[in-house]
Amino acid sequence: RAALGAGECGCLRGELHKMAAAGAEAAAVAEEEEEKKRLLEDDPESGGDSEDEGDSDSSGDGEDEEKENEAEIQRLEEQVGSRLPPAAGRARPREPGTSWGRRCPLGFLGIWLDWLKDEIKMASESSEREKVYELFERAVKDYICPEIWLEYAQYSIGGIGQEGGIEKVRSIFERALTAVGLHVTKGTALWEAYREFENAILETAQPAPGSVPSPEQQQMLCSQLEKIHTLFRRQLGIPLLDMEASYAEYEEWSEEPIPETVIKNYKKALQQLEKYKPYEEALLSAETPKLAEYQAYIDFEMKAGDPARIQLIYERALAENCLVPDLWARYNQYLDRQLKVKELVLSAHDRAVRNCPWTVGLWIRYLLAMERHRVDHGIISEMFEKALNAGFIQATDYVEIWQAYLDYLRRRVDFTQDSSKELEELRSAFARAVEYLKQEVEERFSESGDPSCTIMQNWARVEARLCNNMQKARELWDNIMTKGNAKYANMWLEYYNLERAHGDTQHCRKALHRAVQCTSDYPEHVCEVLLTLERIEGTLEDWDAAVQKTENRLARVNEQRAKAAEKEAALAKQEEEKAEQRKQARAEKKASKKAKKPRPGDKRKADDDDEGEWGQEEGAEQPIKRHKGDGDGDGVLLEDMEVETGLFGRSGPEKPDHAANQKEKASTSRKDVPKILHDSSKDNVTVFVSNLSYNMADPEVKLKELFESCGEVAEIRPVFSNKGTFRGYCYVEFKEEKSTLQALGLDRKVVEGRPMFVSPCVDKNKNPDFKVFRYSTTLEKHKLFISGLPFSCTKEELEDVCKAHGNVKDIRLVTNRAGKPKGLAYVEYENEAQASQAVLKMDGLTVKEHVIKVAISNPPVRKLPDKTEAGKASPFAVPRQVYGARGKGRTQLSMMPRALQRQSNPVAKAENGMVQNSPATSSEPPEEPKKMSNADFAKMLLKK
Repeated sequence: RAALGAGECGCLRGELHKMAAAGAEAAAVAEEEEEKKRLLEDDPESGGDSEDEGDSDSSGDGEDEEKENEAEIQRLEEQVGSRLPPAAGRARPREPGTSWGRRCPLGFLGIWLDWLKDEIKMASESSEREKVYELFERAVKDYICPEIWLEYAQYSIGGIGQEGGIEKVRSIFERALTAVGLHVTKGTALWEAYREFENAILETAQPAPGSVPSPEQQQMLCSQLEKIHTLFRRQLGIPLLDMEASYAEYEEWSEEPIPETVIKNYKKALQQLEKYKPYEEALLSAETPKLAEYQAYIDFEMKAGDPARIQLIYERALAENCLVPDLWARYNQYLDRQLKVKELVLSAHDRAVRNCPWTVGLWIRYLLAMERHRVDHGIISEMFEKALNAGFIQATDYVEIWQAYLDYLRRRVDFTQDSSKELEELRSAFARAVEYLKQEVEERFSESGDPSCTIMQNWARVEARLCNNMQKARELWDNIMTKGNAKYANMWLEYYNLERAHGDTQHCRKALHRAVQCTSDYPEHVCEVLLTLERIEGTLEDWDAAVQKTENRLARVNEQRAKAAEKEAALAKQEEEKAEQRKQARAEKKASKKAKKPRPGDKRKADDDDEGEWGQEEGAEQPIKRHKGDGDGDGVLLEDMEVETGLFGRSGPEKPDHAANQKEKASTSRKDVPKILHDSSKDNVTVFVSNLSYNMADPEVKLKELFESCGEVAEIRPVFSNKGTFRGYCYVEFKEEKSTLQALGLDRKVVEGRPMFVSPCVDKNKNPDFKVFRYSTTLEKHKLFISGLPFSCTKEELEDVCKAHGNVKDIRLVTNRAGKPKGLAYVEYENEAQASQAVLKMDGLTVKEHVIKVAISNPPVRKLPDKTEAGKASPFAVPRQVYGARGKGRTQLSMMPRALQRQSNPVAKAENGMVQNSPATSSEPPEEPKKMSNADFAKMLLKK
């Protein structure tokens, strides 16, 4: 009742009474109007001749202008293809067969309903009513939904006064119940409307009060009552919402007790309804497009196996997701394999390609369905031409549609005949396909989509195997080889196999000799096939020629490979030398900067020149020296030095910071930990973890807790600097290799505010081509790239925006190494149709006062390194060392006083008993200072 609109059901009886009583009156009124018109035209006092002429001229000009406008509108509509519904403010096309109606996918239920209501308002004459009926017929074919059927039935009631009007209304209601009467939530409205219609007819058939009905009237009343009883019983056997109210209404209406079979069917339907309610509630609470909920509902109906219900749930899902190709494909597959009803199958395929014309798979299935149901060849060819003009988004799509059409044409040919019309059509289509891919597709996509010439290969196979025309097959293969395929061994072997099966040994030998000469990817394989042929069928001369040819070819190949390897090694050596030079230059530059940088010790040294080597100002305390050891002078020299007054802006000693002291103690304790080199033999059970926070306390404990979920951890080796501070990366070694694979799943996990990078443990110097970037760098049609996001946008907020347009599988916010957002994101949808729809609706959307840009994910191609650098490590890559990011420490002597660590001018100078070469003047790297024991330092200082 709700679907009919407020008050419509209540007024239905009155409307039927009025229409039934006013049938003859309407005809009389129409005749009276015509008579009035005729009298007005014949009335001489209606106006003077001059005025009539003037009015006639002005009306004629207006008519001409209106005709010109209509012609211009029609021309513009044809020019743009008339693919969209007419603009608001201008009447929609009145003819049901207009170009808009034929071309528009009509993938929007609202468009149909609006169009139908407009046509209903303008249809006043009986001829126009027929056009509206035609429009309704097209609508119910495009959409199997209760709203359109209910509108159709309601409109047909208006024609009840015409001849056969009641039977026509009943026919429409019966068709509507067959189509959507099983709809759990909206089917009740149709059943009730049908019953209201029959009740209204029952009331009109009642005799006048006080009169006795005739036998004919009595029979008519009984028949009408039985119709209403039947409708109640049919409805109560179907699981529909609000069944209880329908059952109560039947009890109240019926003068007889309800039959036991009806009650039994009603209870059974109630039990079925309980099974449907969870799915209906899920659809009610879900947001558009509800694909997951509909798929669950479809799976449930498929298990039940009722074809009518399966078809209905598919149609319900498509009414809200008409632009989802996968849904159309699954529906059509079910119809093709299960129902196999020609009209139903072909209608569904036609609607699929009209709604999703960019999907080549739907067109291919349509062509197969038409062939399966014996559709006329001309219609299939016409449909194929439409497919070519559908505007596919990939070059390979055109190859697929051409191949499907060529397969269809091949199946039409009777190859027992030497020549036929079908065979000539097939050959002509093959030639057209090759030309089409070469010109049309290659011009649009800069590629033919068929680099291996699969269509020409199939053509050659047809000629060789089915037409016994090896000459034509050889011509085609020769053409294939000239298109850049002669260097591939598999192409030559494909041709050889065709010759072997349908040709002769001479051509096989000739093909293999050419293959040995031209193949560049796997020449050894081709040589082996040639020798095998000659071993089985060749003469001694053939064998000798083959051996000589293969040996010469393989010798040249090996020579070329050796030269390439030698050149590669030379380039690698050059790159290593360049890398060493750059490294040395950086070291020299760094040393020179340190030499120029003023140090706190420089000021003290200037004072030392005036006051003595270890002199202090008057009244200053001498540093306290303590020996700790066995008392023989070999202990560790410790020095407690005060901070110089005013040097760092401090006038006295500061209070000790307990946390800093703890951290300093931890760092100091790590200085003496022996450096453990990574064992490359354990790379398969080790992962490399980086981008961790330098301030992480106890990284071993923290990371062990994190990685224990992946498997048993054998060892965690954090890397520390020479000062004992954590460098932000480590090695995690597991007991089993499968644990390593699970650990890679923790990549990009946020740890202490930073994304942790987890990658396989691979030496990039030995494997320069190894990539650890786990995301695709190619076109992904189901994934979106979003830019311009506010930095404050969270993953949950972005998901709320995106899930309105499809089922979101994953969202990745792009961050820098510190975990800060960059305003970029990747959103992965379930399929490309949802992603395409999201692009159209989200591009240019405002999110938190930021206008975002949305596009299909297609990262730009990265610039590859020069060939001279391919396969080699970057010249700036420094081999991993256990010493730290800057190589070895400045002195490797943590307790040396600062005065002994000074670097003098770039001139060579003896200091601490050693001669050091200045980095600025020496081309050789500085030698490492000789390691000295604590006793050596003590003696040296006492000596000084």
